[in-house]
Amino acid sequence: MNRYLQPKKEDWDVLLKRPTATYAAIEPLVFEVFDRVQKEGDVAVNAYTQKFDKISTKVKAIAPTDILAAEANISEALKTAIKLAKENIVCFHKAQKTAPVKVETQPGVHCWQEKRPIEKVGLYIPGGSAPLFSTLLMLAIPAKLAGCREIVLCTPPDAAGKIPDVILYTASLCGVDQIFAVGGIQAIAAMTFGTETIPGVYKIFGPGNQFVTVAKQVATRYQVAIDMPAGPSELLIVADDSANPEFIASDLLSQAEHGPDSQVLLVSLSEGLMEKVQLAIDVQLQALPRKDIAAQALANSKMIYFSSDAEAITFINAYGPEHYIVCVKNEDKYLTQLVNAGSVFIGNYTPESAGDYASGTNHTLPTNGYSKQYSGVNLDSFLKAITFQKIDEKGIQKIGPAIELMAAAEGLEAHKNAVSLRLNSLKK
Repeated sequence: MNRYLQPKKEDWDVLLKRPTATYAAIEPLVFEVFDRVQKEGDVAVNAYTQKFDKISTKVKAIAPTDILAAEANISEALKTAIKLAKENIVCFHKAQKTAPVKVETQPGVHCWQEKRPIEKVGLYIPGGSAPLFSTLLMLAIPAKLAGCREIVLCTPPDAAGKIPDVILYTASLCGVDQIFAVGGIQAIAAMTFGTETIPGVYKIFGPGNQFVTVAKQVATRYQVAIDMPAGPSELLIVADDSANPEFIASDLLSQAEHGPDSQVLLVSLSEGLMEKVQLAIDVQLQALPRKDIAAQALANSKMIYFSSDAEAITFINAYGPEHYIVCVKNEDKYLTQLVNAGSVFIGNYTPESAGDYASGTNHTLPTNGYSKQYSGVNLDSFLKAITFQKIDEKGIQKIGPAIELMAAAEGLEAHKNAVSLRLNSLKK
């Protein structure tokens, strides 16, 4: 990891950058795929699966018999672990349900807000070298709790053209309606427009590589919403001498192994701790099956020393990490002054892995600094808030004159007239 000691604020821009390609470099390819999928449907999806994934296949929904066969291949121990995680995720997200808000703003003027599920949602689960069935739990569970009518899953096929058994098992466990072995840009395009086989949806959820991230943003140009611009994974840890350096090293590596474009940062209040963490990383890295991937991510990662809490806190809020571990003596100071982060993990015994899998919080989070304006996925991500109002005779007489004056001031005579007619009818 690259080290920086007490960097000047004018040099922070370099430290805040993520190792991602510019969207401008990716957009032409994304537009090409979207255009062809919109025109050719399944034919285009199949062609791009062949081109990008080197797999010759025809897109089709996964059959129930395939799902049953997949379930038989999952060990009972793993099933038990997945069910435990599901129980905790259900518990936390179910608690997020809110009652309708009802207010009488003036006598006779009743206003209220109720939430309704998004009817059709698409879930994208990354594939590649690691089948992220945990992400499926994080998306399908709140979608089901929210009451979404149609839940569609797209996930890349493996080298044999199949979806990993554990993904199929988890999808079935969580109540996903339709499953397709399609990944990448073509999957996002298919869920955006709909094809002969893959349904179009109203909102797309799920993380992915830079191509998927750009594809999701392009989807918004076609009246499809997205959860957030979630790209390569990242983690920032703030730590002082109260932190266990081996624990810190393990957390940094847990995010680094996601992919070569992942980024991890250690913001330290102790130069000595930085030395200990680096030594621990060197030892632990050698034992990892994905050490080559982690090593590439570490090359884009940083250790930064600050001598004061104030500087460290300012830098952390400027970075806006996806995952944020706080491991310092004065943790309250860092938590109360926190402004930007996706999900926070506190203390020596709260690994980021807990949130990734089974504590109950959601791990689909804003990356690339988007925690400054986006929340992580939650129950409300799958709901819409609809407002209602009902005004009786007394109510329209109470607020009508104000509406007339305001409409006239804006030059909108028809708006004024809609109120005036009602007021005049009551006078008669």
